[in-house]
Amino acid sequence: MRVLVWIVEGTWEGCIAAARVACPATARVTLLHVSPADVSQVTAGAFAGLLGRGRGRDPGRRVQQLSEQAAQQLLADARDLFDRPAQLMSRVGRVEREVVAAAEGMDLLVLARDGDRSRLGPRSLGLDSRFVVDHAPCTLLLAWPDEVPSVAAIPPPPPPGHEPPPHEEHLLPPDPPHRPGPPPPR
Repeated sequence: MRVLVWIVEGTWEGCIAAARVACPATARVTLLHVSPADVSQVTAGAFAGLLGRGRGRDPGRRVQQLSEQAAQQLLADARDLFDRPAQLMSRVGRVEREVVAAAEGMDLLVLARDGDRSRLGPRSLGLDSRFVVDHAPCTLLLAWPDEVPSVAAIPPPPPPGHEPPPHEEHLLPPDPPHRPGPPPPR
């Protein structure tokens, strides 16, 4: 079994805990961290544009080095907590797409909810996680990184005749196509 565990700041401990429970001892586990590519680009652009058209040292490279060091330290900490052999993989790019690409050929992808974790529901996933859930080419284990909210946290259904909030419209079945009836009598 090949398992990919997506390590993200703030939720990685929950992913590791879930992976330790779900993965057999014989699983080949890869711990993945993805840094967004635009961080060093934005820093370099801001420096060039706002601080004198690039005179002096470009902080973009230093930010990139610090980001790489932080990613390696996070992956090392995750491997220590996992307490089993695991390959470390660090990527840079569009986070959601890099995770999906890394999941190709895997049997299981472990990821954590990263949105509103105070209640159950679709907003408990951030944009990157939602993309990964929708596009992952393997089975997913979606973990709560901390205490799971109670089922009582689900909002009550709307009263009859009340339209749902816009963020829940996608949960309703589509309206049937409109079919005109006979013309009204004259």
